[in-house]
Amino acid sequence: MKGMTLIVKKTTQLIAGLVFLYGIYVVLHGHLTPGGGFAGGVIIAGSFILLTLAYGSDFMKLTREETGTTITENLAILTALLIALAGLIFGAGIFFSNWLPAGKAGELISAGVIPLYNIFIGIEVAASILTIFLALIIFKEEITK
Repeated sequence: MKGMTLIVKKTTQLIAGLVFLYGIYVVLHGHLTPGGGFAGGVIIAGSFILLTLAYGSDFMKLTREETGTTITENLAILTALLIALAGLIFGAGIFFSNWLPAGKAGELISAGVIPLYNIFIGIEVAASILTIFLALIIFKEEITK
């Protein structure tokens, strides 16, 4: 896939940046508003998918590797599990216990460990969806060759 015209590429650069920032906003405010890690991760992956569609797969120099999943996905899920496991140690002896101070209701720094879960779930979802999308592109190109 070679990419699209210069107008589409420049417009996509602007829009992808705004979509990416909105995805970060949704992840960070997930404990205050509708959204959170999953919804924000999907939006963040969408910004990278826009860039891939506009610039084409040749721009990313995609190659097929049989490694399973990405390191980013694994590290994000491992970190979320370690935070949940820390609830056993620092919390009330309960898995997924909220062991950080809750803060004031309605503020960004509140809700204890829930914002941390949102961040790492957002990273994992974004990496997973982007991996699936890139795998579909790679397999499509292999079939057309």
